[in-house]
Amino acid sequence: MLPAYLKNFDLTGQLALVTGSSAGIGFALARALGAAGASLVINGRNTAKVDEAVARLTKEGFKAHAVPFDVTDSAAVTRGVDHIASAIGAIDILVNNAGMTFRSPLEDFPEEQWHNIMRTNLDSVFLVSKAVVHHMIPRKSGKIVNICSVQSELGRPTIAPYAASKGGLKMLTKGMAIDWGKYNIQVNAIGPGYFKTELTEKLVKDAVFTEWLVAHTPSKRWGDVEDLGGAMVFLASHASDFVNGHILYVDGGVTASL
Repeated sequence: MLPAYLKNFDLTGQLALVTGSSAGIGFALARALGAAGASLVINGRNTAKVDEAVARLTKEGFKAHAVPFDVTDSAAVTRGVDHIASAIGAIDILVNNAGMTFRSPLEDFPEEQWHNIMRTNLDSVFLVSKAVVHHMIPRKSGKIVNICSVQSELGRPTIAPYAASKGGLKMLTKGMAIDWGKYNIQVNAIGPGYFKTELTEKLVKDAVFTEWLVAHTPSKRWGDVEDLGGAMVFLASHASDFVNGHILYVDGGVTASL
C-alpha cells in the first residue's frame, strides 16, 4: 500500500493540455503525465502530426485527444480552449511547452525572427494561460507548468533573442504565480538543460560541442527526455500544492557549474 504522500503524485481523473506536444520534449511530458494517470490533450499547429502523436499514445494505453490550434493566435486559442472545456472536460493541468529558436549573430538577427520567437515562446504562454485560467479560477484549482530553459539564466552565442524570451518567461511564471495563487492555482516552470531531441540532433552529432557540453555538465551526459518526467509529474500533482513561482532546472547541474 502506498504511503499517503506518494498518492499525491497520482493524476488519475485529471485532464492535461500540453501545447506543442506532437513531438520532442512536449510529447515526452505528455507521456509522463499519462503514465501518472492523466488524460491528455495533444496540441500543435500541424494536424497530421498531432493525430499521429495521439495514435501513438493511444496505442500505448493512454487516453489522448487531438486539439490542434495555433497558440500564437488569440482567437484560435480561445476557440480551442472553449472546445476542450465543452467537448472533453475541465483542464486541470496546463503545460505551456510550445517553443522555437533561430540562430544568428545578434547584429544580423532578422527582425521577423525576433518577433516569431517572442510570439511563440512568450506571447503564447500569456494567451493560452489567460484563456485556461478563466476556467480554473471559478473552481479554485489548477496547475500551470511553463517550460523555461537553462537560457532563462545563461547566455550563449547567436541565441540572444531566445534567451530573452526564456528570461521573460521565467518572470512571467513568477507574476502568474503571484496573481493567481489566491485562487489555489500553482504556476511553476521546468528549465530543461541540453536534451537529445529532433531539434538538437545536429548538436548531439557535433563532436566538438558534445565534448564541451559533457565537460561542463556535472552529470557528464546529454539529457534524455525521460529525465523530465519526474519533475513534470511533481509540478502537475498535489505533491506541489505549496510550491508556487518556482523554476525547477533539470539540467544535469549545468546552471550550478557554468
